Amino acid sequence: MNPEPSIAAHWHGGFEEAALQAWAEELRAKLRAPRVSLGLVFMAPRFFPHARETLEILRLHARIPLLLGCSSHGLIANETEVESDAGLALALYHLPGAELQPVRFAAQEIEGGGSPAGWHSLTGVAARPATGWLAFADPFSVDGESWLAQWNEAYPSQPIVGGLASGPPGERATQLYLNGDVFEDGVVALSVGGEVRLVGAISQGCTPIGETWTITQAERNIIAQIGNRPAYQRLVEAFETLTPAQQAKARGNLLVGLVVNEYLEDFHRGDFLIRNLLGGDPVSGALAVGALPRLGQTLQFQRRDAAAATEDMAAMLARSRLALENHELLGGVLCCCNGRGRGLFGSPSHDAQMVQERLGPVALAGFFCNGEIGPVGQKNFLHGYTAALGLFLRQRPG
Repeated sequence: MNPEPSIAAHWHGGFEEAALQAWAEELRAKLRAPRVSLGLVFMAPRFFPHARETLEILRLHARIPLLLGCSSHGLIANETEVESDAGLALALYHLPGAELQPVRFAAQEIEGGGSPAGWHSLTGVAARPATGWLAFADPFSVDGESWLAQWNEAYPSQPIVGGLASGPPGERATQLYLNGDVFEDGVVALSVGGEVRLVGAISQGCTPIGETWTITQAERNIIAQIGNRPAYQRLVEAFETLTPAQQAKARGNLLVGLVVNEYLEDFHRGDFLIRNLLGGDPVSGALAVGALPRLGQTLQFQRRDAAAATEDMAAMLARSRLALENHELLGGVLCCCNGRGRGLFGSPSHDAQMVQERLGPVALAGFFCNGEIGPVGQKNFLHGYTAALGLFLRQRPG
């Protein structure tokens, strides 16, 4: 798997015009491709006052015809995650045969509840030409769940990979970038089509515990019975399958996994949408969850800790590696929850290094998110504590 002709790098400094120009030119000179198809840029909040100038410097001196990205306090470049004093991360992708269509839409266009035809008109992309989407959104103006529900209907079976931008701690401010423009609300997105596929995958940081069961009584976000027994009792049974050491780590870190596609014959790790377990009542036997489960839906409890997240990431990358068969890997995008990184794993660059070890070397850029966007089954969701990976693939000749 040859990472060329794409390249990614991290700029550690602040806004220094001459130095940034030289850095962008040097990065472009290292690219062995005749042209850049796409640039992705992620900038720390200290660049806010100079964001437009920075975008123009990068576009001009790295010769980028299409540039997309957002702000974040933590950045990813190749095998490195920079969680503080982050600077900027830039990737230059050469995607031969790709059809790329950027789009920007404001928050009010989502609130209007657009129809599939309305979204096709707004984006200029019909239901089929795209193979997938990149998307970066402002968390303070966009209802991600509502938007993705509309998007799943407008673009069925097309993966979306991305995340919600972040800004200065304690402030409700982010930036989104499209070419030379800076936006403070809404979404910037990119459809990928033509001879290049965007393959999306997520690691939700959990490992299943206990057995799979059918929800037999539920109302809104309250599950009363699972497998015709009190839901709380089923949770206790699953917890008791853990070793004492696992139980100690699992306290406060138990979640629920809800199957998205009930038509599968068997359910595996990647088939579950992970949602928070909000509380339980041992008297009534009910559980409150951060979702609206359906009667008859399959459920399996999950636990989240560093070991479980590593195990789940390895499984996701193994599945991703299968997608590379007969394909050339042209580059990648990694969007990680800001609750991962050093705080979860105890050491830096965990997720980025795993991608490189199992799929690389690959030109990789990304950021730490306020929420991650990625597919489970044939639908896209907003996640937490997740690593969302997008891979640009092109079928090998012959």
